[in-house]
Amino acid sequence: MAKVSVIVPVYNVEKYITKCLDSLVNQTLEDIEIIVVNDGSKDGSKDIIKEYEKNYSNIVYVEKENGGLSDARNFGLKYAKGDFIAFLDSDDYVDNTTYEKLYKKAIEDNSDYVECDFYWVYLDKKKEDIGVRYTNKKEMLVNARVVAWNKLIKRERIKDLFPVGLNYEDIEFFYKLLPNIKKFSFVEEPLIYYIQRENSIINNQNYKTGHVFNVFNNVIDFYKKNGLYDEYKDELEYTYTRILLCSSLKRIVKVDDEVARKRLEIETWQNLNTKFPNWKKNKYLKHKSGKNLYMKSVGKHTFKFYCKIFRKGKIK
Repeated sequence: MAKVSVIVPVYNVEKYITKCLDSLVNQTLEDIEIIVVNDGSKDGSKDIIKEYEKNYSNIVYVEKENGGLSDARNFGLKYAKGDFIAFLDSDDYVDNTTYEKLYKKAIEDNSDYVECDFYWVYLDKKKEDIGVRYTNKKEMLVNARVVAWNKLIKRERIKDLFPVGLNYEDIEFFYKLLPNIKKFSFVEEPLIYYIQRENSIINNQNYKTGHVFNVFNNVIDFYKKNGLYDEYKDELEYTYTRILLCSSLKRIVKVDDEVARKRLEIETWQNLNTKFPNWKKNKYLKHKSGKNLYMKSVGKHTFKFYCKIFRKGKIK
């Protein structure tokens, strides 16, 4: 059995997949399997992957009809045999020591979840991202980066799959995973190279940005169904508020379709105040920070003002 299974969804990334796979086949960790899921690519990605499959015995190539990132990750999980699971997007790449360091930390600490820092890589520069450290699950829910690709997760802890057909899939996967985690650790070193490209999902805003409402509804329903809502209500409320008023709103105001954009702006405000009508009294908003001061200043009228400011790009 492999120590680590790395699942790599692939869709039309012939310009990037070679660098990604090179970083994986040259990992210093022994007993690693690389599951490459061709999600119906129409470019030359398949030919490149098949060449790697010929030359490296730990490449597991599978293909399926196009179903999106979540569907490809879920498909790859069916083939994973490793004790631990990692996900990597096919246009990103990793340091050659990444999975040895993450796995070693998991074994040393007896952790079933390990995350590391990463680099944002732009055309002309790279910027280190140092994640927020936390000591318990409540802090984890509030502060953790929910991205799937900077983590090593014990396979048996993954009970729920990625939501198919929805953007913000990492949010739902992460918050449903969190209750299953018994112990977590950090490798305090940037090991992942997160590539920023103009045509990536995160840089192309459309009506699907509104999927954040569906995803969070699923998360809240999950916590209620499993008797966890009361325990984590404050954390869910704060996180919902932060995502809707910060990262999500900044994407929504960039939607080109004016009708869709205004509808999403209205739905943001309505969803927040319907789901958590007392969000301004949340205990985490009492902590002094620029982001919290901004959120506390948002009201019925200032919300519209901030939408206009974000749209003009005067606040980043």
